Amino acid sequence: MQTAGTAPPGAGLHRESLAEYTVIAITGDLDIATTPYLRERLNAALRDTGPLVLIDLSGVTFCDASGLALLVGAHRRTKPAGTAVALVAPRPQLERLLHVTGLARIFVVLPSMAAARVRGTGVRSAAA
Repeated sequence: MQTAGTAPPGAGLHRESLAEYTVIAITGDLDIATTPYLRERLNAALRDTGPLVLIDLSGVTFCDASGLALLVGAHRRTKPAGTAVALVAPRPQLERLLHVTGLARIFVVLPSMAAARVRGTGVRSAAA
């Protein structure tokens, strides 16, 4: 098992701060082996964001319950500050998981980064 500070093979997280929003791209598997590392990185990435965070899931290849818990944790961490979190471009399997578990009701789920850019700050009101 990986420790929180050691990057598991194939798992990654990249943050890009833009004028209207912050993009956090997660890649690889979201599972019990990667979530300690990704949680540490995600919590750091969520510091000092603006009112909107787009979590790009297009590079996520697998997600289990611990990965879903990671996303819920991001929502809980940002909600008190009034920051909206939108999930962007989940692959079909992950999108189904979000709907089956009811998590699609607490997140705005957008089909692509292009759709997220078009929608922009309008996501905030939908996620509130």
